[in-house]
Amino acid sequence: MDMLEANIVQVHVHIERHLMQDLPETSSGIAQWCRDIFVAKDALLELHLAKGKFSDKEYHDIGRPKKSLFVIISWSCLLIFATVKFFEWFPFSVGEIAFCTVFMALVMILMQILILFSQSERSTPSKVFPPDALKENLLQT
Repeated sequence: MDMLEANIVQVHVHIERHLMQDLPETSSGIAQWCRDIFVAKDALLELHLAKGKFSDKEYHDIGRPKKSLFVIISWSCLLIFATVKFFEWFPFSVGEIAFCTVFMALVMILMQILILFSQSERSTPSKVFPPDALKENLLQT
């Protein structure tokens, strides 16, 4: 529905790669590394919430893939061609076409209603801990 209403949705992602040989080998070392990573992640998230970006590093726009556009155009052309041929081979009366159109419209409306009720915005919100309590919990374990 957001796309039909021209609402722009942005997703901000920060990816950081860690090599296996850089990880500690003992279980206590890994536990400490996990705590440190979570504290760093929380600090990075707080920076993003405050400034709207993860860091002062360069922003890389990955752009839109051309392959998916090609696939959508190809399938659309194929479906339009198949629909035209279907109606050429099996001529329907105007009443039958109108009935099919109304039926499909009702199915689309019902699907839209089901999608709206299944969106996460309408679900029960999760418990939110204050950032300081979360850091203390992570450091204690």
